[in-house]
Amino acid sequence: MPLTSSGTTHLSERDPKVSGAEMVAALVPPPQFDGATFETYRADEAYPSQQGAKDLLEVFSSGRGAPAARGGFFRRAKREAPMKPGVYLDGGFGVGKTHLLAAIYHAMPARRKYFGSFIEYTALVGALGYQKTVELFRGADLLCIDEFELDDPGDTMVMTRLIAELVPTGTKLAATSNTPPNALGEGRFAAQDFLREIHAMAEHFQTIRIDGTDYRQRAVDGHAVVLDDVAYESAMTDAAASALVSDDDFGAFIRHLASVHPSRYIRLIEGIGTIGLRNVVGFDDQSAALRFAAFVDRAYDAQIPIRATGTPLDSVFREDMLAGGYRKKYLRAVSRLVALTHS
Repeated sequence: MPLTSSGTTHLSERDPKVSGAEMVAALVPPPQFDGATFETYRADEAYPSQQGAKDLLEVFSSGRGAPAARGGFFRRAKREAPMKPGVYLDGGFGVGKTHLLAAIYHAMPARRKYFGSFIEYTALVGALGYQKTVELFRGADLLCIDEFELDDPGDTMVMTRLIAELVPTGTKLAATSNTPPNALGEGRFAAQDFLREIHAMAEHFQTIRIDGTDYRQRAVDGHAVVLDDVAYESAMTDAAASALVSDDDFGAFIRHLASVHPSRYIRLIEGIGTIGLRNVVGFDDQSAALRFAAFVDRAYDAQIPIRATGTPLDSVFREDMLAGGYRKKYLRAVSRLVALTHS
């Protein structure tokens, strides 16, 4: 679609299309992490696991094996067990996992490497077919998978099969999530075959725990900014003078998200400088809430400010949603919504 440098548009009227080739070309770190390196990762001294993770991932990215322990005069140095082909960054939201994942991508001397969210990889399988996707990635040096999800057992099974086929060919893997790989699926799906697949996948990864507090909450107030109608109109008018902004009724926007595959959400906001949402209300439907959480991830990746009226955006997910199986996903969305309404 043609992009305008300034003015107002409506996300609920956009219907972006993405080809398989465009999806593959987009498998790079988000612009926010273009310059992410191990040097720019600021480990919190209060949480030693952050520095420990950084040190271990630098070794992983260099292609060297684990360092050897020093030996005595009459004994050989004891070598550490070799690193697994994959590393799995486990920790809460806002502790820098995606920064470290992007740092791995930038640091690894690889000829062919890819970086994408879990949903981008599964969407690619849907667009190209499973076998063509395997052929595409076969021989790749590195696959980075951000935000490994378990919303759909079928999608997760596809990813575990893909990983199982790529590891024997020499592909290294790096993934992030808020749940350790040997705990994926707990409390959500009872199918034993599915659980067995998940535990088998865990064998390919060395889990690296990263503790800490959400860095976004350190920098901003703890609640999303809510504007009244007058302040909203003023903010959007000012923003539209120098950039393209979107202005949508929240209900109409949420209904529209149901007609756009989450892999296209990043194209939905292409060229947008500020996102405006009027008359925000809380969610009654879990599917709609999950789609919005996926949209927030893409808006945060693109670092697009949000201006909103109505219910505070950090209060749109019901208490039972925050206590359920998707708790960590919703909390991540809340954290990012707070940051974007302050930006």
